[in-house]
Amino acid sequence: MTMVKVVGVCFKRAGKVYYFEPGDLEFKCGDKVIVETARGMEFGTVKGCVREVPFSEVVAPLKKVVRAATEKDERQHSDNLKKKEKALSMCQEKIDKHQLEMKLIDVEYTFDNAKVIFYFTADGRIDFRELVKDLAGVFKTRIELRQIGVRDEAKMLGGIGACGRSLCCHSWLPDFEPVSIKMAKVQNLSLNPTKISGTCGRLMCCLKYENETYQGLRKGMPDVGDKVTTQDGLALVIDSNILMSQIKTRLVLEERTPDSPEKLSTEFYFYKKDEIKRIIGKKRKRAKEDDFDVQMDVLPDEIKNLLKE
Repeated sequence: MTMVKVVGVCFKRAGKVYYFEPGDLEFKCGDKVIVETARGMEFGTVKGCVREVPFSEVVAPLKKVVRAATEKDERQHSDNLKKKEKALSMCQEKIDKHQLEMKLIDVEYTFDNAKVIFYFTADGRIDFRELVKDLAGVFKTRIELRQIGVRDEAKMLGGIGACGRSLCCHSWLPDFEPVSIKMAKVQNLSLNPTKISGTCGRLMCCLKYENETYQGLRKGMPDVGDKVTTQDGLALVIDSNILMSQIKTRLVLEERTPDSPEKLSTEFYFYKKDEIKRIIGKKRKRAKEDDFDVQMDVLPDEIKNLLKE
């Protein structure tokens, strides 16, 4: 397997790490560097140390690190950051002038000031051609307006999550991973949108973190409403605790007949997963054990909206 020497460079806080060829230079985590990207020269921070990775993991062409950042480079980068507030104010003034239905989120100067990039959100497509002309006349450089989604908005602006800590996407999560309503079901979470959605209004990224563990623990566990055989006889599953591998049941004293309803014990009986045996198809037709797909037509509108990206 062909290996190539690289160093990881990040351009934003909790941003994606990109590989560059270090050449004969040596870097350590936290060093500031100047690299050439598709947007031109950029100021970045080294993440990790110089190492070798398979060539297949590298996005061609692999560009070299131009140089270690100097004090002058750091001052220029700092000046670019200081200009953001004024640029945001100016752009918002122009948006109001053209009466555009868009929400300005952030602005970014390229290191060499060859381009100014404005990030915004909007419900649909926006015709911002006249806005770009006005901004180009003010900033005397290339202007780019980039529409982003609500998750990217949360990543840029940051905030506090339901856990009381800084948003994962803003503080450390480099990439968004796919999250589905299926993960909430596997973890026995409430499907109340306020419980499983983040500040961005989409499903919380942290549903992904423990999903694999829950899927492993979930195997072999019966669903609520299933009938199982136990050491005490036939029982109906009332609830389950996945983390403890424990189910809560009521014993079936007399099964349902055409003339009489099913009779259950008034007391609850608790069993471990390996102490019971499921009866497939006894009470109702079951889906495959690991099939947790949701029927979209029976979901409330609030849940359907969470699935829209």
